[in-house]
Amino acid sequence: MSRTRCSAGKRILLTGPPGCGKTTVVRKVADLLRGGASGFYTEEVRDDKGQRIGFRVISLDGKRGELASKGPCSGPRVGSYRVNVKAFEQIALPSMEVEADRVLLIDEIGKMECSSEEFVRRVEKAFESETSILATIPLRGGGDFIDSIRRWLDAETVLVTRENREALPEQLAAKFSPSAA
Repeated sequence: MSRTRCSAGKRILLTGPPGCGKTTVVRKVADLLRGGASGFYTEEVRDDKGQRIGFRVISLDGKRGELASKGPCSGPRVGSYRVNVKAFEQIALPSMEVEADRVLLIDEIGKMECSSEEFVRRVEKAFESETSILATIPLRGGGDFIDSIRRWLDAETVLVTRENREALPEQLAAKFSPSAA
């Protein structure tokens, strides 16, 4: 993936420690863009005792699927979870169609999601296109591909904190509005 080319679209990468509010910011930006976005977000799955047992992927058009689980299943292991690559791809990949007039929201470009080679190819294609992208990435680590996204030349990286997470959705949505071009 080339790092020297700058695209016409805006690239904003949200990062921060787990639980800082990255996904909440992405979901609020999607609401503020009122249909001007495509993509997906992830959320935790908890059991009746409140223990996290997995993650699901949800497209902005409402389709849901399993991303990863602690339960007995096959798939690549990331920490104590097994990634359900097929279910993830069935939801995430169709939601990532690049459209010039829409912002692509990707929550997140992380180890679990990068278990899918096709997801990695779609992210590369999106970053090489002229579409605008709002994506979340881990604060640290993640491997070579995620590091390459961190270094993308025209990507602005925003650290999500408890102090800024309430104001960020409106600020970000404004950056993606046609009048901000």
